[in-house]
Amino acid sequence: MAHKSRFSWINTRFGFFVLLVVLVWGKTQLANIMDFHLYSGASIVQLITLLLNPIPLAMLLIGIAFYFKKSKLFYPIAIIMYIINTLLVHLNVIYYREFTDFMSVATMLGYDKVNQGLGASGFALTNIHDLLYWIDIPIFIIFFLFKKMRFDKTATSKFLGFSVSTLAIFGFMTTLVLGEADRPQLITRQFDSKMLVKYLGIDAYTIFDGVKTRGVTEMRKSAKKSDIDNVLDYVNKNYADANAKYAGVAKGKNVFTIHLESFQQFSLDLKVNDQEVTPNLNRIYHSDSTIAFDNFFHQVGQGKTSDAENMLETSIFGLPQGSLFATQGNDQTFQAMPSILKQNGGYSSAVFHGNNASFWNRNNVYKNMGYQYFFDASYYDTSGDKAMGYGLKDKLLFYDSVPYLEKMQQPFYAKYITVTNHFPYSLDDEDKDPNFVTTDTDSDVVNGYFETNHYLDQSIGEFYNYLKKSGLYDNSIIVLYGDHYGISNSENKELASVLGKDPNEWTDYDNAQLQRVPFMINIPGWHGGGINHTYGGEIDVMPTLLHLLGVDSKKYVQLGQDLLSPKRSQVVAFRDKDFVTPEYTYTNHELYDNKTGEVITNPSKEVQDKIDKYKKEVREKLKVSDNLNQKDLLRFYKPKGYQSVDASKYNYANGLAKLKTLDEQRGDESTSLWHQRHDKKSQSLYETDAPEKDKPKSDTSRIQQVNPDGGDDTDGGDDTPNP
Repeated sequence: MAHKSRFSWINTRFGFFVLLVVLVWGKTQLANIMDFHLYSGASIVQLITLLLNPIPLAMLLIGIAFYFKKSKLFYPIAIIMYIINTLLVHLNVIYYREFTDFMSVATMLGYDKVNQGLGASGFALTNIHDLLYWIDIPIFIIFFLFKKMRFDKTATSKFLGFSVSTLAIFGFMTTLVLGEADRPQLITRQFDSKMLVKYLGIDAYTIFDGVKTRGVTEMRKSAKKSDIDNVLDYVNKNYADANAKYAGVAKGKNVFTIHLESFQQFSLDLKVNDQEVTPNLNRIYHSDSTIAFDNFFHQVGQGKTSDAENMLETSIFGLPQGSLFATQGNDQTFQAMPSILKQNGGYSSAVFHGNNASFWNRNNVYKNMGYQYFFDASYYDTSGDKAMGYGLKDKLLFYDSVPYLEKMQQPFYAKYITVTNHFPYSLDDEDKDPNFVTTDTDSDVVNGYFETNHYLDQSIGEFYNYLKKSGLYDNSIIVLYGDHYGISNSENKELASVLGKDPNEWTDYDNAQLQRVPFMINIPGWHGGGINHTYGGEIDVMPTLLHLLGVDSKKYVQLGQDLLSPKRSQVVAFRDKDFVTPEYTYTNHELYDNKTGEVITNPSKEVQDKIDKYKKEVREKLKVSDNLNQKDLLRFYKPKGYQSVDASKYNYANGLAKLKTLDEQRGDESTSLWHQRHDKKSQSLYETDAPEKDKPKSDTSRIQQVNPDGGDDTDGGDDTPNP
């Protein structure tokens, strides 16, 4: 009797199926470790899902072969599904090396974008270990040719195919439940492709992205060119002319836009234990060179930070659900600040952010907006305690950005996205100011909030000192804004006593009033500023800023109005259709009088007519915005003299080398700070007390793929989004 090989099980159909699934799992783990680096900084739940998630969909896809009785169908189908899995993993590996992101379905379907990611540079992006993704295929062929492996002609029962499919679906649901439990709204918000892959795997990410792409495609297919006419009518009817007193006062100056993460208006001028929480921001706020607003509200929806960026860059709201950046950003048409300023003043543009490029899909969105450079976490040393879960600490972000900033051609539009003032508002002890004593409430969130506020303020002060020493200050304007609330409604009663209010009398009216965030435009050398009391929001920033820079905004599609225009409306629309005006606050289906803070239970006919008018205005504005976004209507409208953005021209790799090359090419015509200083570095001018600055690089990083606006999707425990 012939000796039976220990590997004879491979010659059965089920054994061959198991082998293929194990190989898919192994190749996925190879990619996760060697190329995607997903295990770095992963939580316990993420470690479990990373180990499990390649198996279910590999079983489901390869298991389709069990529904075919004939071996000449079973084996080809199983092998085809296996090769598709392998191809999907390897294509993502190569694409990831170039773009630090996973391939979307839209990218796969668009030849030009695939060619951009995997074309001539594809070979240069390969590594020696890539052989491991494909070495088994020729081995299979050789084994079958020499009959070391054989086709099993014994048909399997239909029950086996059904059992495999059922087990695969159960396995997938297990990883999905684990992911949703660890990160609520994982699917609906889809703010980061890396997080989806960590929890669900590449196959599932691709499937979900395909479903999302189909939904977006169907909505866009329903659009007609004539739909833009209604939008243009609305924009023209609601346009607010520039105020002659301010128009063009900052023409030709560099623009710094500093994103104050989770920063609320109440922190300005606030004293805790007789100490200013934000002394540097207070000085800027009260400077006669600053146009400041004390009734400026955030207007974000589920897209949170990404919604705020979208409004500031485009003057269009985010989506009713989810994030525009995440769901439609890959190929959305924008008329954004970077491209408009480039075409109306020769501005270069860059974003400085110490988190991963894929966070909120920024690496794709910024290209569609026309940003030339994106200096994300890959450009900085984020090892050890230099970063927190959300990215590089603020003091280091500003300091480490200098080698890139000094080589930017002026005028430039530069955006800084800070992260340290982020829920749960915890600082390493070495970053705390020993002279600052925070509040002593029963809420660690509230107490920590003022510590991180203070740290952010210190980083702003250090950056300002550098701008002044380097000479950039005198030829720039600095825009500072808070993106959304930091303290959630569930924590506001703990905050009340700090603000001098009775927590027992706290209402939804107080919650709505706390949605104020800072908005300041600091124009060094100009002295016509002051604190403006007009009501407005993030949707109004773009037209305001363009008019100050001497750019006529009338031909662009913008839903906001110049905050300095006497013709503007002062109805501030929230994403959930609530609103606030100088007289009234409408929130949670109740109307409040701003003078008293009391509910108006029986409004007069005159008041009710006003409220009905305001409601109609809010609904119309949001409807126009949603039509613009969901149908991508801007593709049907190109303003006279405006060149649409070609995203394929932008690649954020090797940013510093590109800046150096451009500086050399321009020679004496270069306008960079580097050239103005005769090729002398300016980082020595930067003084920071960041204790991590001189620490050596380590092998670990604390950056995690976490919820971008709250550690548990609630920003402190409130399951209901703030207004």
